[in-house]
Amino acid sequence: MKHIKVLGPGCAKCKTTYNNVLEAIKQTGVAADVIKIEDLMEMMKYDVLTTPVLMIDEVVKVKGRVADVAEIKQLLSA
Repeated sequence: MKHIKVLGPGCAKCKTTYNNVLEAIKQTGVAADVIKIEDLMEMMKYDVLTTPVLMIDEVVKVKGRVADVAEIKQLLSA
């Protein structure tokens, strides 16, 4: 099972990233646990300054931009 985290304060880009993650999981059928982290203090623990951030299994895969569904599907299959 993949452990996915989307970090962001709740802005439009962060919401889009989160929704794209859900869609990619749906399309691929990958078993995944998805957590959205909006708390600033919690985000600071990951030492990231630009959001949104997409983490898969505790590794930052995308930061500072919206990852589209196709890109997320590729990351999930890696």
